[in-house]
Order: sequence, then C-alpha cells, then structure tokens
Amino acid sequence: MRALIIEDERLARSELRRLLSQHPEVEIVGEAQNATEARRAIDDLEPDLLFLDVQMPGESGFELLASLEAVPLVVFTTAYDEYALRAFEVSALDYLVKPIDPKRLAGTVERLMAAWRAGSASSLPGESSPDHANAPLSPHDRVFVTEGERSWLVELGTIRLFESEGNYTRVFFGKEKPLINRSLNQLEARLDERVFFRANRSQIINLKAVCGIHPWFGGRLMAELENGQEVTLSRRRARAFRELMSV
Repeated sequence: MRALIIEDERLARSELRRLLSQHPEVEIVGEAQNATEARRAIDDLEPDLLFLDVQMPGESGFELLASLEAVPLVVFTTAYDEYALRAFEVSALDYLVKPIDPKRLAGTVERLMAAWRAGSASSLPGESSPDHANAPLSPHDRVFVTEGERSWLVELGTIRLFESEGNYTRVFFGKEKPLINRSLNQLEARLDERVFFRANRSQIINLKAVCGIHPWFGGRLMAELENGQEVTLSRRRARAFRELMSV
C-alpha cells in the first residue's frame, strides 16, 4: 500500500516514518508539509493512503480533502482528541493522536490492510491519464461531498440518486441528501454510464439501486429505488433504458 505523509512538522514526519518502518506492507512514497504540496504530490504519486495532519498552516486537513475530486484511504493524525468525531464524519478509516503510540498504529495498519484486501481502497481516477480532473470516476472511487460545514467521504457506488436544483445538485446516499455546487451535466460527464443512468432532465439514478420498474403514463417508466424513492423515466429515456437492459 503506497502512503503519502502530510504533516507540517519535520520531527513528526520523521517519527511517523520510523514507526511505519516496522510495517513493510505500507510503503511511504512521499511527504508534504502543507495542502499545496500535498495536492501536487497526490497528482504525481497517486498514493493509496494519506496520513494526514488535521492542523497545518493555511488549509487544514479537512479543507484539503474538500478540494480533491476523489480521495484515497485517509488516516488523520492530530494532537487533539476533539477532532476524532469530525474525522469519522468524513469517513476517515482511523485517526491517530500524537505522539503516536506504536501499538495504536499497529491496529490502524491492520484495519488498513483489511480494507485494502476487501477492495475498499481506490486509486485516484484517471490512473492512465495525467488529466485527473476530467477523468471518469468508477463506482469504487471515494469522493468528497461537502455542504456548508458538513463533509462526507463517500464511495461513489453508494450514491443512489443525483437530482438537479438549478445550478446545484442534491446527492442522495444513506440518509443524507446534501446539496453540492455542481450542475447535473457536470456530474454526468464524470460518471460511468453503465452504472449511472440519466432518467430525465433533472435526475440521474444508480442502476444498482433500482429494485423495481413499472410502466407509467405516456410510454414512460417508473423506477423504484431501494429506499422507496420513485423516479420517472421520460419517454425517450425509457426507450434508452429498455435498450440498455435488454438481453
């Protein structure tokens, strides 16, 4: 597993390197002192894992994640327990309080490897292309969703519905439905059309979240999603759906 250490204190970076030397399954591929350096390193090195300091000069670790299109596995490092809850709100795999306890780190590495073996880890989109910003996202990519002061790190395939609200889009996953500053057309250009289907002018559905399809008025179809939400497929998109799903 390829890891990037993002930490503004040189001694803290050195100590984490020393502790991780006891875990050869984690390969440290680089270091960054702040969010600007980290973004460049993430683009250049494409790490599988970030050891990410919460408090850094300029942007915080949370702000860095919010700026990324897709996010590797994340372990936060912090001097303060108070950040633990927020770390899990953004779906970090774990957090470590500095000074880092070797036994605590060993447990974190075990969880990392379990997630890796289970396929939870995902690389940044566009591995074969340097243009990550325009590369298609796979359902296994982890994306950062933010609304106001709340943030989530979400596996794209768990999102069941995108719904347009003007120049914004509401994103439905679990019990959450944040409104993000992206148009539906912008999102559609990044999504895998084999998984995410444009149902009508204002909605995109995850085909894996569809549990039922029913005939509807005027040649349209009604898709029932796994949580009970219903989405109407326009007549034109209903024809495309039949063609896509026919054997």
